[in-house]
Amino acid sequence: QVQVVESGGGLVQAGGSLRLSCTASGLPFDDYQMGWFRQAPGKEREGVSCINRSGDTTYYADSVKDRFTISRDNAKNTLYLQMNSLKPEDTAMYYCAATRFSSLAGCLWSVDHWAEHWGKGTLVTISS
Repeated sequence: QVQVVESGGGLVQAGGSLRLSCTASGLPFDDYQMGWFRQAPGKEREGVSCINRSGDTTYYADSVKDRFTISRDNAKNTLYLQMNSLKPEDTAMYYCAATRFSSLAGCLWSVDHWAEHWGKGTLVTISS
């Protein structure tokens, strides 16, 4: 049974940092492209960042470029999102997702159909 579990969310002040982690089990992790998504209250879910199987190609939404860094450790079946210079508008539920079939860049424009496996999310709240 596939499980995707996010952790690391919390409440931080604007300008602070957080590192999210996502552990996937029950699937061949290094066969999957991975992505981070978020959904703020009253808004649609959006793609934040995604990474290819080997970790050497990444995409970022313009709103997080130069502030967030996605990475993966295939030996640990874990995906990370380092978030720096956080802003109140980064407040959202953050989700991790895995796809074996979708194109990598599709994580930014075909959000709802991108992944076969989704986590339940971790809440990030940024206070001003």
